[in-house]
Amino acid sequence: MNKPIEQLEWRYAVKKFDSERLLSEEKMNILKKAFNLTATSYGLQPITLVVIQNKELQKKLVSHSFDQPQVAQASHILLICIENEVNSEYISNYFKLVKKVRGTSDDILNPFKKAMVDNFSKKQIQEIKDWSKNQAYLAMGNLLTICAMEEIDSCPMEGFEPEAYDRLLDLNSKGLTSVLAMPVGYRADDDVFSTFKKVRKDMAESIIEIQ
Repeated sequence: MNKPIEQLEWRYAVKKFDSERLLSEEKMNILKKAFNLTATSYGLQPITLVVIQNKELQKKLVSHSFDQPQVAQASHILLICIENEVNSEYISNYFKLVKKVRGTSDDILNPFKKAMVDNFSKKQIQEIKDWSKNQAYLAMGNLLTICAMEEIDSCPMEGFEPEAYDRLLDLNSKGLTSVLAMPVGYRADDDVFSTFKKVRKDMAESIIEIQ
């Protein structure tokens, strides 16, 4: 079997982590870089990764995660957050970064910047938040795949109380709102779910080919 497919077959949503096994700094750096390299719409990156490695704090977060024990057991929690504001200043800073990295002239960049600022100024706040959340899901998908390739176990989670997380982690002061959580680490030997067969539609049902 193809190696990437083998790793995706190996991956599952861990129900019990080995709380004694921690991810190395090298493994965490891979995940951080993968997050930062995730494709986002317009390249704007309206998302931030908050990395939590604090057992006392993780225990506190369990009650705000519908009592899912993985939050306390995991080596780290990857919390994907969105920017509270994607405004003209945020967009201008993005174009400053483009100029710094690529050396592109203002004559070329300014028309694109103006068009993007105009576009976002016409959007409702909720529309921008929904767009930003879509970018968070792109990042989680990317992280799940990288975890599988690196044999890092993970558990993608929507099931938590963002307001409580935001309060405990003081995210509002950073201009952020939590959207998705992903405990990562290594599966426990007695997690019976690790041996369960994947339940997926037949490929003929899930894929349509148009030629």
